[in-house]
Amino acid sequence: MSRHVTGIGGFFFRANDHKALAKWYNDHFGINDQDNGWIWQQDAGPTVFSPFKRDSDYFDAKQPFMLNLRVRNIDGLLKRLEAAGVRIDPKRQDEDYGRFAWVYDPEGNKIELWEPK
Repeated sequence: MSRHVTGIGGFFFRANDHKALAKWYNDHFGINDQDNGWIWQQDAGPTVFSPFKRDSDYFDAKQPFMLNLRVRNIDGLLKRLEAAGVRIDPKRQDEDYGRFAWVYDPEGNKIELWEPK
């Protein structure tokens, strides 16, 4: 089988205040907003693409998706986000394949932070 798809080319979702939310993602994670051309140049690395069962409790059932961001120095990032007033879930998870933490954007969307091993 030939692989024509080389990666995720975009992530699109609805927001109550799309400009403010885009700015928030740019300010806290460096994901570019309209003022910065929308294009986010990423480091190469693994991407998990995994549908979840509809009744999964891994994230809120009212949230149709959860963004997972690969990060470096998860502890340093969490300290910076906490100082900026970002809502942070106190739960942490360590697995053979990396460390996990969760934060929430201003519209209540849960975001998973993953520091691969």
